[in-house]
Amino acid sequence: MGPVQIVAATLAGLITVVGIALVVRAVMRMLAVVRLGQPDPERFDRKGARLRTMLTETLGHTRMLRWTVVGAAHWFVMVGFGALVFTLIEAYGETIHPSFEIPVIGHWAVYGLLTEAIAALTGLGIATLIAIRLVNLPRRRSRSRFAGSTFWQAYYVEYTIVGIVVCIFLIRGFKAAGGLLPYPTWAAPISHGLGSILPASLAAITVVALVKILVSLAWFVVIALNLTMGVAWHRFAAFFNIFFKRTASAQPALGGLRPMMSKGKPLDFEEADPERDQFGVAQVEQFTWKGLLDFTTCTECGRCQSQCPAWNTGKPLSPKLLVLSLRDHVYAKAPYLLAGGADAVSDVDAGVPDHSKVNALALAEAQRPLIGGAEDGGVIDPDVLWSCTTCGACVEQCPVDIEHVDHIVDMRRYQVLIESNFPSEAGVMLRNLESKGNPWGAPPATREDWTKGLDFEVPRVSSVNADGSAASFEYLFWVGCAGAFEDRAKKTTRAVATLLHEAGVSFAILGNGETCTGDPARRMGNEFVFQMLGAQNVETLNEAGVKKIVATCPHCFNTLANEYGQLGGRYQVVHHTQLLADLVSAGKLTPVAPIEDKVTYHDPCYLGRHNRVFSPPREVLGAAASRVTEMPRNSERSFCCGAGGARMWMEERIGKRINVERVEEAVATGAGTVAVGCPFCMTMLSDGVNSVAPGQAEVVDVATVLLRSVKPEPVTG
Repeated sequence: MGPVQIVAATLAGLITVVGIALVVRAVMRMLAVVRLGQPDPERFDRKGARLRTMLTETLGHTRMLRWTVVGAAHWFVMVGFGALVFTLIEAYGETIHPSFEIPVIGHWAVYGLLTEAIAALTGLGIATLIAIRLVNLPRRRSRSRFAGSTFWQAYYVEYTIVGIVVCIFLIRGFKAAGGLLPYPTWAAPISHGLGSILPASLAAITVVALVKILVSLAWFVVIALNLTMGVAWHRFAAFFNIFFKRTASAQPALGGLRPMMSKGKPLDFEEADPERDQFGVAQVEQFTWKGLLDFTTCTECGRCQSQCPAWNTGKPLSPKLLVLSLRDHVYAKAPYLLAGGADAVSDVDAGVPDHSKVNALALAEAQRPLIGGAEDGGVIDPDVLWSCTTCGACVEQCPVDIEHVDHIVDMRRYQVLIESNFPSEAGVMLRNLESKGNPWGAPPATREDWTKGLDFEVPRVSSVNADGSAASFEYLFWVGCAGAFEDRAKKTTRAVATLLHEAGVSFAILGNGETCTGDPARRMGNEFVFQMLGAQNVETLNEAGVKKIVATCPHCFNTLANEYGQLGGRYQVVHHTQLLADLVSAGKLTPVAPIEDKVTYHDPCYLGRHNRVFSPPREVLGAAASRVTEMPRNSERSFCCGAGGARMWMEERIGKRINVERVEEAVATGAGTVAVGCPFCMTMLSDGVNSVAPGQAEVVDVATVLLRSVKPEPVTG
């Protein structure tokens, strides 16, 4: 062991001690911050399923591989991050003795081959990711998914990996040059190739090994000093964030919203007290601990941003930037919170908060409102909060299962219920829900008017047979507010009823006994109105003995299927396109005149992403139309119409209208018919067509397309 080895081993030991100490301190600090969040006991059930999901999504990269090239490149980098730790162990030995190999396996040719291959593929993977980042820089591409990301951190992580890969091959190359590499050429072709041009030098092996250690440990030091460096910390935090995801399965945290929670339990409005209970989220520490873990885990990859309809139409909302703002805020405020926050008490003056040991920056951060404009120093601007359509594209795309929609709605809940601070035009919708039971304010007694003019009787749940017995039915047809009151949607309602009658399906409606499911109120944040309407509907449905429901509105469908269970109503709910697809498949509905016009289908967010219903509408269209084409953004990546999240009842004043963006995409396919499966989508896309492409396309429901094929209008003249 010469002087070079002594110095190298000493430096390696020192940096290792410092690095480990700082990382342990950082992890303890990070855990302390996450534990500031509110209880969330439901995250600990189904441990076996959670473990399987976590291993599948991490080791299998199932979510990352939806973006094939990026996913494959990232997988190789992830594998290299874990597998190449053996080369770090070797480097420590090489600082002491240049010919060091790991005992037992270190001389195996198979080990040498695997290490060579993994290092090469890691280098190729990180080079691909660097190239993708450089090509998509904000200055080169408008609305870049990397806009707002912390570039120095990303570059530092990427080039650290490059440096490690280079060091691995240099060490092996110098060993090959000196005859110290124990693997044949076939097992280490790159290393032997480098060995043919590098000089034989024991000192060079030691020095490069030291550089490798310094580069690796410097990375740990840097991330330990930057707790908000999600581009690095996600390598560890992602395993836990995925394990504790809401669904414990491969499905994203979409569909039903989490109930309004206080102290880890659903809030009971009959006993709730705003002075004692938590109504939504007013301060960052009022998110659950899983929410704080979400913020910590964000990789800043920008996939959510690239898919967000608000961001893509020039609005201030970016799911990524929202999460980063919350992350930076909670870590900046953490010293204040960890010192006791507003509850910190001085030893001298009882009841007086003692913040003498809290730094000024943390105290200043603690004074910032969670929701507020720039003039108020707010963390999240109101325009950001209210731009969200809750379409779920962000949650669908997030590779580490961050639950953006739940967090946004939690913040809305406090703004609506406590602050009464929301877009004024939405107040009309809320008042209509409370007084009329529908967002349009239509007279409740006109809910059955859509049945007038049909050539058959639509059964009511309350109707009786000729012998006086109660009429039985298999399906309750949930018409919904749009289907009962909005003229365009009423055509869909009539078409569905006609098709069900034609197929001999036993169904009935509630008629005037139906009221709004409460979806727009809940997505807007008014949990009280949602629970009031929901409880009324659940009581009505349960008294009627309803077991199966068919709904034409995906928002109603989602609420009935995924949220009424929280209120005691559990039903088998299908969307009308699912039932129609089954009826066509069973031969109970037979298209006889295929639609000749080219048709394209728009996936409603609450039918597709939120509830994974993608195939049935396409099966119906495939049977009813001769030519069906897809828009570029379809299925899981379908682009929102702009109506969700109660945005249907709010003005769209910022940026390009979302429905116009979608209509332009639909018209570009050359389709003359745009088929939808949602009354909100029909309204938004019809308005978009009238605005930018009048006469170029007709927007109709899938049921209408099928009806035209099953019962074509007679040709006259």
